[in-house]
Amino acid sequence: MKAIVLNQKTYKLEIKDVDKPIISRSTVLVKLVATSLNHHELWTLKEKELRNDSNIILGSDGAGIIMNVGADVKGLKKGDEVVINPSLNWGTNNKVQGKNYEILGFPKHGTFAEFIAINHQYVCHKPVHLSFQEAAALPLAGLTAYRALFTRGEFENSNRILVTGIGGGVALFALSFAVALGAEVYVTSGNDHKILKAIELGAKGGVNYKDSDWSVKLLKMTKGFDVIVDSAAGKGFKELTEMTNPGARIALFGRTAGNIQNLNPSIIFWKQISIHGTTMGNNEEFKKMVDLISSEKIHPVIDSIYSIQEINLAFDKMAKGEQFGKIVINMDKFNNEI
Repeated sequence: MKAIVLNQKTYKLEIKDVDKPIISRSTVLVKLVATSLNHHELWTLKEKELRNDSNIILGSDGAGIIMNVGADVKGLKKGDEVVINPSLNWGTNNKVQGKNYEILGFPKHGTFAEFIAINHQYVCHKPVHLSFQEAAALPLAGLTAYRALFTRGEFENSNRILVTGIGGGVALFALSFAVALGAEVYVTSGNDHKILKAIELGAKGGVNYKDSDWSVKLLKMTKGFDVIVDSAAGKGFKELTEMTNPGARIALFGRTAGNIQNLNPSIIFWKQISIHGTTMGNNEEFKKMVDLISSEKIHPVIDSIYSIQEINLAFDKMAKGEQFGKIVINMDKFNNEI
């Protein structure tokens, strides 16, 4: 089969012939129709730390069609349209991933290929209202947002929500989930145009975090927040704690702004704020996320769709932070080399 593999000398992605995966009794063979990009893969390309003698097939997100099923597989059959959960080997403790936890794409081959063989427990039926391209946008970002908002953020419909860094996949899913369930949601971004787009998607308002008085502006719009979903940390995290209501929860899943600085402990303990670290999610949360997408007929925000041959260009766009929503790759044509 054809696959997009990582050249570990140039750290660019190239199309190569690789062995087609063989299914076991508990796995299914999926023909990938679409995949989408994540910062998870971008960090791999930037940090250049992976070393493996064999081809490395990256890719965490994917949607496609089952071509074959193992003898012990129940509830799935050839021809089913499915979406793949990239959160593998979570473990027995739903509160935190175990020592064998990994994200699909390394060391296990990922979704940048014609086919993938994967254990049936990590495969769900595709929401019927979504295209393959939309479904491919769900897995990593949708799961991360679901756990951050609901499990760690303990979301309730009456809560007022702040989502920072709107434009990225996780932030947009958190916005979509909260809006679909009737919450009042505000956003931040370093780009005014992205704030306006978020308002079109249902946000009540937002501020540009590059403004020196961004937190003052935000508090003038609201009476504080019950749940904050943050991917930045950095020096601005101090202001987030100051904008919380008593008993609020902050779910932190990233550090794009660097280390947290100058927190005032008295604000945290006097307001009884809970600060929760979070990453990805377990299999039950993935299924609940897919069910929510289906029941509320939520459509992922797609920034752009690229061909296989344009995957390096797609990652270049992600590296520049230009996207609003998920960047999707159509996987149905492996004709020319990149």
